[in-house]
Amino acid sequence: MDHIEVRRRTYHDSVRLMQASAAVQKIAGVEVALIAMATDLNLGLLEDLHFEVPGDTVPDDMIVAIRASSEGAIPAALTALEGALVVAPASGGGMLAPPQPHLLSSAARLSDLNLGLISVPGPHAFVEAADALRAGLNVMIFSDNVSVEHEIALKRLGVEKDLLVMGPDCGTAIVGGIGLGFANAVRPGPVGIVGASGTGTQHISCLLDDAGVGISHALGTGSRDLSAAVGALATLQGIEALDADPATRVIVIVSKPPAPEIAAKVRALAAECSTPTVMCMIGEDTLEAGATAALAILGVEAPAPESWPAAVSAHRPGTIRGLFSGGTLRDEARMVLRGLMGEPAAELEMIDFGDDEYTRGRPHPMIDQRLRLDQLAATSADPAVGVALIDVVLGYGSHPDPASELAPVIEDAVAAGLAVVVSLCGAAGDPQGRDRQAASLNEAGAAVFSSNAAAAAHAHALMEGGSA
Repeated sequence: MDHIEVRRRTYHDSVRLMQASAAVQKIAGVEVALIAMATDLNLGLLEDLHFEVPGDTVPDDMIVAIRASSEGAIPAALTALEGALVVAPASGGGMLAPPQPHLLSSAARLSDLNLGLISVPGPHAFVEAADALRAGLNVMIFSDNVSVEHEIALKRLGVEKDLLVMGPDCGTAIVGGIGLGFANAVRPGPVGIVGASGTGTQHISCLLDDAGVGISHALGTGSRDLSAAVGALATLQGIEALDADPATRVIVIVSKPPAPEIAAKVRALAAECSTPTVMCMIGEDTLEAGATAALAILGVEAPAPESWPAAVSAHRPGTIRGLFSGGTLRDEARMVLRGLMGEPAAELEMIDFGDDEYTRGRPHPMIDQRLRLDQLAATSADPAVGVALIDVVLGYGSHPDPASELAPVIEDAVAAGLAVVVSLCGAAGDPQGRDRQAASLNEAGAAVFSSNAAAAAHAHALMEGGSA
């Protein structure tokens, strides 16, 4: 049975809608749930899922599409949806409270704010961001589906007004100790990060936190910033801002492989900084190496990465299969394995379930793990695979207890002879409880590492028949 409704002019940000979709999917009898804004992309997803597509929507409308095996499951699903969409009211309200502004520019005039967070449908993000910049606000654009032409225009406007544009598609930032988007609960400290990689920024900040060293600011730029088209506009601004910040004693720049001419421009600016700067480009360096280099500048010895060895050492022979939720973590693991194996590493199946092809019609795997759980179960039934390498990313916005769902599947996989290695990206203070998550995954039979590079090396050692 299908239930579909359109809620007019009802907006929620994409993270909340992904979490709402995941909550509805957990209701007994629900087969498919898509809670999303009525953008062209999401209307296409409805069609792909064989729902009747409403023809009179606009992108500001919210779609509720639920497919259930019985009519009785629908009311429970809608109740779960309403609970997931509830936003706690701000304190100090009441009938005499002043009306809340509806635009970032209005909010800027009413307060001393200097940063606006934008999470609206992509087609509207450009207008909102431009309005905020003209009002004197730096902006973090969580929204995706913003054209590169609009990104360039916004970042040029930001440069003109000496304001930072983080994004579009900026998933992680830490500003003045406040985590934004998918960030971890790390301590404040002397290291500033400029990151064109969300999970790369998260992983480095967590490794530093494990060493007792905190973050001054982590400025996300969006993954396209170091492309030839965008020209590192936000990255260069971020470096200059951190270089001028007295609380920042080391700058770390983290990115997937940039355009060569842009990398040269970034390196040239880094060389001119009065603040020591570490370049960590996946393909050239590991995230652990970037964190270790920053610690060395501070005179702090990098501790050995946290690890929880698996109690079960025997496993069947076979190749490695990677099942990741973070694209940078997948790319780093592939780089490590290529260094150990040479070209045969290119033949390994290393999947990023956060790619668009896997998130069409479903929440991001950091929130909704079901697709990866199914693939891990399928991997345990594949005799050609001897080692499964997976990541688990903790922090604000991520699944509240990923181990509760992963542990039973890992137990079954280990019982079938599969070795499971987990790269756990998290800080000790994360709301999920990093050490509790690690212990649960370890008790299920997985070897768990706080370093993604160490996890990949351990997976290789297991495939070769040894131990790390």
